[in-house]
Amino acid sequence: MEKLMQYVWQHRLFDSSKLTTVDGRRLRIIDVGRLNTDSGPDFFNAKIGVDDCVWAGNVEIHRRASDWRRHNHHLDPAYDSVVLHVVEVADAQVCRTNGEAIPTLVLSCSPTFRADYEALVAHSASQSCARHIGDFDPVVLADWVSSLAIERLQAKAQRLYDWLELYRGSWEEVCYISLARSLGFGINGDAFERLARSLPLLFMQKHADSLPQVEAFLFGQAGLLVEGECAGDDYYARLTSEYAFLRNKFGLTPINRDSWKFFRLRPANFPHRRIALLAQYIHRGFNLFSRICEATDIEELRSIFKAELTGYWTTHYLFGHTSPESPAVLGEGAVDIVLINTVAPLLYACGLRTGNEAMADRAMVLLESLRTEKNSIVRRFVEMGIGVTNALESQAVIQLNNAYCQAHKCLYCRIGHKLLSRSAMKR
Repeated sequence: MEKLMQYVWQHRLFDSSKLTTVDGRRLRIIDVGRLNTDSGPDFFNAKIGVDDCVWAGNVEIHRRASDWRRHNHHLDPAYDSVVLHVVEVADAQVCRTNGEAIPTLVLSCSPTFRADYEALVAHSASQSCARHIGDFDPVVLADWVSSLAIERLQAKAQRLYDWLELYRGSWEEVCYISLARSLGFGINGDAFERLARSLPLLFMQKHADSLPQVEAFLFGQAGLLVEGECAGDDYYARLTSEYAFLRNKFGLTPINRDSWKFFRLRPANFPHRRIALLAQYIHRGFNLFSRICEATDIEELRSIFKAELTGYWTTHYLFGHTSPESPAVLGEGAVDIVLINTVAPLLYACGLRTGNEAMADRAMVLLESLRTEKNSIVRRFVEMGIGVTNALESQAVIQLNNAYCQAHKCLYCRIGHKLLSRSAMKR
């Protein structure tokens, strides 16, 4: 329950008018300090008054005072700067490494607050606060949704920066990895990322003039070419033979074929045609990031990703099974998902990294221009009463679900904070 106590302390959700230390000295909380999320005391740069003296330093919070010694703080000089020890149960005296006693405050969470918190985190994502959404000021909700949208973009941008570091500043390489991941459309996103990272773009571009060779690389590295399977499928046999040669020549190791998910997927969403589409993008030269930066409107962005398959993949969803002819892989809705998950984060990340505010703003405008995503997460929050009218807002509620509701981080959610702060000072 230390997190609860930290929350109460950080937001001053306690009666500070008659505070005393455990040894009876008058206590004033001038500044609670700044929450520390790394190692060391819980709050930095606090300021407290003990009788007529004012102390500036750090604050440590424990469920029990005896946790101080249990965590070996009495041996750690990093904790000598603590000027106040806040506990729920004062079952021991605490001292610095030189034996000097540290003032201790008993600060109990109210039973109502504890019960409300446990009720929030005990339920599945968002269920316990759903009935209260209608009580919130729409302006407050809209502000939280806007913050969540930025938070999600920043998280995606950080992942792009990690890739940028890995690929020595190549935005095209980052675009390639990001697009590959997007083509997995969630369920196969991780597998597509591993596939793309096993075949860097710079390497693939050296073979881009031959579409069958590019397909052999990708399908082979995906673990989907196994000699002896799909008897009678000449194209499969040709790709398998080609990959066997390439694998030996370049010392390649395919990813685990069990990485690919097929359960409850319609044939049109099987990874095979998406891999074939990625091969098409590479065969066409893959200058997608440059084209994204140069595009002037949303329709031009959509046109970048509208590619039709030719040959074998117009009549196949997977190897060895003929299907009705269908050259198109991505419909307009699927293209928009790529714009949401690849294009907008790329524009935002590059804009921030290069100081190009107009480019970062383009990402926001793009998301505001796209229709809301249709999935179970968005539907649930709409049913709760949170308005979702475009992709920026649907990305926001996905962030709310993934980063707060699923993680039971109700203390850090503005909705949860509002609900809990009502009961924090009740006794």
